[in-house]
Amino acid sequence: MKKTKRRFMAKGKDARVRVILECNSCLRNSVNKKSTGISRYITQKNQHNTPSGLELRKFCPYCYKHTIHGEIKK
Repeated sequence: MKKTKRRFMAKGKDARVRVILECNSCLRNSVNKKSTGISRYITQKNQHNTPSGLELRKFCPYCYKHTIHGEIKK
């Protein structure tokens, strides 16, 4: 029987990174709000295709409407 060696490829930099999206309107209206809290979502993005900050329209349970959620630093 012929023995085969397993060869593993070197792992490069991972293109997909985890990002946190935070509601922009909750941050601006935090003084006048009845409920305290900030809506946050966790998602992934490809940092090679999207090097700039990610902004998506998501539902905010504190504002009770769809708002722009922007990427924040960890």
